Amino acid sequence: MRIVVQEAPFDLGAETSRFAEGHKDQGAIVTFTGLVREDGGMARMEIEHYPGMTERAITKIAEEAVTRWSLGDTLVIHRFGPMQPGEAIMMVATAAPHRKDAFEAAEFLMDYLKSRAPFWKKEIGPDGSDWVAAKDEDEDALDRW
Repeated sequence: MRIVVQEAPFDLGAETSRFAEGHKDQGAIVTFTGLVREDGGMARMEIEHYPGMTERAITKIAEEAVTRWSLGDTLVIHRFGPMQPGEAIMMVATAAPHRKDAFEAAEFLMDYLKSRAPFWKKEIGPDGSDWVAAKDEDEDALDRW
C-alpha cells in the first residue's frame, strides 16, 4: 500500500507501470485518474489539507478497502496546491486476483476521496473564488458501501 499526498504533478504512465511491477499473482489492475475540469470559466483550483491528518485518513480507508476486497495492493496519490484545468488531481490504483474486487475497491476509494478525505477545494475564476461545497450525489454514492 502506498499513500502519497504531494504538491508536485505526477506521471500517470510511470506511476501505473511502477504499481504493476511485481504483481504476477494478481489478475487485475484498475486505475483511475481525476482531472481538474474547466467548469464555468474556472482559471485554476487550489486544494488545501492538513499534513499528517490527511495521510492518516486516506491510509485508514485504504486499509478498509484491503480488508473488504481481496486486494494485493493499493495506491492513492492526491495533490494539493494550485492546479490548472487538465492537470491530474489524484490517482487510485488497485490490484486484485479478480477484476470485480479491483473495480469495486477502486470505486470505493474514489467515492471516499471525493466526499470524506480532508481536502478543501477552492475554484478561482474571472469573477473571484469560491470554496467547493459537498454535492448530494457524491454523498449518495457513499450509501452503497
